[in-house]
Amino acid sequence: MTQGKKVLLMGNPNVGKSTVFNEITGSHQHTGNWTGKTVDIAKGRFYYKFTDYELVDLPGTYSLLSSSEEERLARDYLCFEEYDCVVCVVDATNLLRNLNLVLQVMEVTDKIVVLLNLSDEAKKKNIEVDTDHLSKLLGVPVIKATARSGKGINELLEKIHLISNNTMINEPKTLFYSNSIENAVHRVQRGLKGNIETNKNLRFFALRLLENNAGFNDSFKEHFGADIFHNGSVRGNLNTAKSDLEKLGYSNEKYIRSIMASIFDKAGSIAEQTVKSLPSKKERMEKALDKILMGKYTSIPVMLLLFGAVLWITIAGSNYPSDFLRGVFDSFETWMADSLIGIGVSETVVSLLVNGILKVLLWVVAVMLPPMAIFFPLFALLEDFGILPRIAFNLDGAFERCGACGKQALTTCMGYGCNAVGVTGCRIIDSPRERIVAVITNSLTPCNGRFPLLIAIISMFFCDNSVVSAVILLGLISVSMLTTFAASKILTSTVLKGVSSSFVLELPPYRKPKILTLIGDTIREKIIFVLLRAVVVAAPAGLIIWILANIDVADTTLLCKIAEALDPVGRFIGLDGVILLAFILGFPANEIVIPIALMAYLSTGEMSDYSSLESLKTILTDNGWTWVTALCTCIFSMFHFPCSTTLLTIWKETKSVKWTLLSVITPLAAGVIICALINLIF
Repeated sequence: MTQGKKVLLMGNPNVGKSTVFNEITGSHQHTGNWTGKTVDIAKGRFYYKFTDYELVDLPGTYSLLSSSEEERLARDYLCFEEYDCVVCVVDATNLLRNLNLVLQVMEVTDKIVVLLNLSDEAKKKNIEVDTDHLSKLLGVPVIKATARSGKGINELLEKIHLISNNTMINEPKTLFYSNSIENAVHRVQRGLKGNIETNKNLRFFALRLLENNAGFNDSFKEHFGADIFHNGSVRGNLNTAKSDLEKLGYSNEKYIRSIMASIFDKAGSIAEQTVKSLPSKKERMEKALDKILMGKYTSIPVMLLLFGAVLWITIAGSNYPSDFLRGVFDSFETWMADSLIGIGVSETVVSLLVNGILKVLLWVVAVMLPPMAIFFPLFALLEDFGILPRIAFNLDGAFERCGACGKQALTTCMGYGCNAVGVTGCRIIDSPRERIVAVITNSLTPCNGRFPLLIAIISMFFCDNSVVSAVILLGLISVSMLTTFAASKILTSTVLKGVSSSFVLELPPYRKPKILTLIGDTIREKIIFVLLRAVVVAAPAGLIIWILANIDVADTTLLCKIAEALDPVGRFIGLDGVILLAFILGFPANEIVIPIALMAYLSTGEMSDYSSLESLKTILTDNGWTWVTALCTCIFSMFHFPCSTTLLTIWKETKSVKWTLLSVITPLAAGVIICALINLIF
């Protein structure tokens, strides 16, 4: 019996790799960790032609130009472990995307076989891949398969056997880059030759060392010895090659982009020559939608229209349930007050408990719950249908130019529903530096809690036409997006310097959302999560607000005293002391800013609501408001410190006082500067 062999199983996520693994190994499998790593890898055994084989299923990865822990594991295992064959599983319905990984694996080793899986799905979509021509262009065997039915597995086992026993010798085609990069690669290869012992292609090691990836360099030293970069030939050739590239204008970022562009171009060329497809009716509709949603001239206008529609539905739809809840809560507060007085509780204590703590708590619930119950499902609907990833794709380039990660586009979009949800969404960003940038700047995105105030002020002071008001609101949202870009650029150029990471944003197919599942997940993961955190802060805030409004000092309340003290600062940024104090006391939720301001303007001992926009405008103008005050209030509403729920979430996500404070300073500085400029000019 021949000595046991090891086979690696690689591929993009969602290509049926696990199905292939299960089909080959059956029940002879287990899960374990690669030594020194925390990511699980599946291992299994099979027997073929008197030979024992171990099959190692590596984590799904889009590229060996790694960013996540799973991708680093797959790359390092491929580069530094011993094995006899690599099976690269690709999706026959999306060959172009999958070829990027195949071309990179071919640079590491010639012991590779490509398994063209999901061939039955490709047939249903009228996609035909010429496997013979594909094999010729790659220089490695290509097998057409449908793993779930076992089709092609026997042929795969035969190729594995031939390659593992050196009976079949592959000649993978070399992927060439620019002359400048090729010269640098050859120089590094000469330095490595004879100084490291490996059966892998030195070309791949040279490419990665020139990339100057800290993670790869650490793995390289760990495998070949900590002093490998002290070797004269290795160090000298590598430094000279890097210096030559820098003289030719190849920064580290440009080098990586050039490598990636060459890989994508080659993959595109091969796919164009080997894939024939006749689009189905559904695919033609999807392409038509993509031309609209991601078109050069249509993407941004359509994105704004979609957001405008979602915001209009949210605001219009939440008014009635909010009014209903406020009516129910008002009746409950009256009943509670009467009940407490009936059992002998003093009026002062009743006022504190009911008009202070309970009123603020119930007000937060009444104003936050309905908009969240509408916005979050609509937002999830856009995501589930496949629109949100395309919006992120449209914004990716702008965030990239700001030195941030393209995934920040997704977290920014989440912030329109709730900044706390946007902050937790930053977990999808792999780079710690870029994750912090996204967390800090998320509060520059106006959440749905700020829209009622913005809509009310726009309608009162600028235009009462709903269509024009919506256009003005979209203009303010555009300002917030531009400010997010500017803040991201400033942060990545100062306290959070670094090279932007690359990532693969896979655009999912359009699909019919599962409405009930979507609503259930949204309620559990977002609405309840945000509401509970808001309630935790609302109760003590209600106590503070009541104390300030009901304790007199020199014939006036503490609330008015503090507002008077803040008035010079408020005037400097186009507001007044009352509205500035209202923003400060509105820390539990942005929705209670106007009621607190009314409480101060009308000198009542509890938060007050307004009966109509006309009555509210009268109160505000009687207290000195102008259109400049209204504009500055809108700007400051968009750009000020995060609400309590968001701030608590930032602390929990970063565990850092520094980043939490910077998350307060960044939006506050933006609001103060813009408002001060508006006040100075007008």
